[in-house]
Amino acid sequence: MKVRAKHQELKGLIQTLHKKGVEEGAPIWSAVSRGLNRPNRKAYEVNLHRLDKYAKKNDRIVVPGAVLGSGEVTKPLTVAALKFSSGAERKIMKAGGKTMGIEELVSENPKGKGVRIMG
Repeated sequence: MKVRAKHQELKGLIQTLHKKGVEEGAPIWSAVSRGLNRPNRKAYEVNLHRLDKYAKKNDRIVVPGAVLGSGEVTKPLTVAALKFSSGAERKIMKAGGKTMGIEELVSENPKGKGVRIMG
């Protein structure tokens, strides 16, 4: 039953993102919805070392999947993801960054300006 509820939440998030992308003329949210709508075995998992390597200081990043704690973050980043490992969340905060859910980032920035996708 718990798995079914999680599946329904994810399905709702995918639909909301696609709708927001169309309404706001923000193709980034439609792209994130496609990234979330992948089979579990092909789900995106991004390690911190990759975020640190490709992101610039104070970037806003959205990961349509999970952020894992392998590696370190050396600059403040705002990262939105479906889920975070506890180590990843702790390391991002320690570097002066911020973590949030994808829905929170969409409500803060409906047009998706300045947001990058990593997957």
